[in-house]
Amino acid sequence: MENKSIDVQGMTCGHCKMSVEGALKKLDGVSSAEVNLEAGKVDVTFDESKVNVDAMKEAIEEQGYDVGA
Repeated sequence: MENKSIDVQGMTCGHCKMSVEGALKKLDGVSSAEVNLEAGKVDVTFDESKVNVDAMKEAIEEQGYDVGA
């Protein structure tokens, strides 16, 4: 399993947190996703053989948030 912290702009509330975490947890290979609203980040634990960072970024963007570098 691998851990990755992804910068996400535009998250401001509990609904934002649930949307991003929910979208990531639906991806096959993601075992956990924890949003930190204050830091504007989401920490993801995932199986790199099943899912890649680009797929996770796309899932976040589909929820309407901008993903940093």
